[in-house]
Amino acid sequence: MFGMSHDAYLLLDAVVTVIGLIVLITKFKLHPFISLTIAAAFLGLTSGMPIGTIIKAFQDGFGGVLGFVGIILALGTMLGKMMAESGGADQIAQTLIRAFGKDKVQWAMMFAAFLVGIPLFFEIGFVLLIPLVFIVARRTGVSIIKIGIPLLAGLSAVHGLVPPHPGPLLAIGVFGADIGKTILYGLIVALPTAIIAGPIFGTFIAKHIPGHPNQELVDQLARETDSEKLPSFGITLVTVLLPVFLMLLKTFADVALPDGHFFRTWMDMIGHPISALLLALLLSLYTFGHKQGIGSQQMLKWLDASLAPTAAIILIIGAGGGFKQMLVTSGVGDVIGHMAVSAQISPILLAWLVAAVIRIATGSATVATITGAGIVVPVVGMIPGVNRELLVLATGAGSLILSHVNDAGFWLVKQYFNMTVAETFKTWTAMETILSVVALGFILLLSLFV
Repeated sequence: MFGMSHDAYLLLDAVVTVIGLIVLITKFKLHPFISLTIAAAFLGLTSGMPIGTIIKAFQDGFGGVLGFVGIILALGTMLGKMMAESGGADQIAQTLIRAFGKDKVQWAMMFAAFLVGIPLFFEIGFVLLIPLVFIVARRTGVSIIKIGIPLLAGLSAVHGLVPPHPGPLLAIGVFGADIGKTILYGLIVALPTAIIAGPIFGTFIAKHIPGHPNQELVDQLARETDSEKLPSFGITLVTVLLPVFLMLLKTFADVALPDGHFFRTWMDMIGHPISALLLALLLSLYTFGHKQGIGSQQMLKWLDASLAPTAAIILIIGAGGGFKQMLVTSGVGDVIGHMAVSAQISPILLAWLVAAVIRIATGSATVATITGAGIVVPVVGMIPGVNRELLVLATGAGSLILSHVNDAGFWLVKQYFNMTVAETFKTWTAMETILSVVALGFILLLSLFV
């Protein structure tokens, strides 16, 4: 068509479609769910796919993603709500602050955010922990930036790199990676990355931009909690980390034991993400609920309320799955895969680059992850020995880069920390970029050993 080879036309078609997707989200402010659906339909029609195949491919991609991720999101969100409402997150933060002391309070905030962020969406974790930033800043006299940047780094690192967060889970489904190994590698990469982008960078940048919190927000949010009513640190930690422990145990059983072994068979079921999160949620109903004297009716209200904010996220993820399937079914993915093989680009670097470009253009880490994974997935079958788990992490790392004015998180941080746009670029945007680049470095280093 147009005097081009079929492969060249498909590639051009994909480029035009992705640009169109970016324009719909950024220029016309169209909801990402609608934008992804339109982009998928456009790609299917212009690539020459039969009409019936277009609809089926989109449905298969939509349902295939949500059949797993939708359940995980629901269970993870409910677990996070139980932890938030019971005061479990407060307990983790207060315990770590007492352990680290005033001089190293920024480290305490990073570790608190890292632990609390495992079962929580970034936005929920941020809103949950921001009062602690104000309280600690008031108690210690330490700069709000020096305390806040480590907290943001801890939340953002696990959000982009560690399941059961939506981004890594999406990429796991697309690449066919092992969730236990991804958690293990994700934690190995995320912790040192968060340390560099959090306490280390935060201490540096606070010397130049100390920050002055909005006094109205401080008065409203910096309320002291009754520590006697909070769940204990040990119980909170066991409840929150139970799913991670079970999923890791499943991976170790798969590696150490032969097929058909009694323990391995049971761990395959118990350590599955759905089972692991369900067990943790059931445990939380006791540890964060009944043990704290909270009635069943109140817990039911919490769980109902927790699901409403996830509706838009679930729709975006489903549409992203449909768009990904259209890339594969139309043959675009194979063309990109062959190009990557011919150019001898590292699949890990390719995954990071594609996700980074889409993230910068759209401002959405979720859109960047699902689209980037769909574009890169054909490379897996063409280059032997590609580590699928590291591809997941590379895609997640790319989706974190350069948060700016088209990202809701940019404005969330700006308002709560009472900064100018320029100051937000120097703090939040710089921190996100450091997270992304440093994580890529650690992923490439890890690829030499796994």
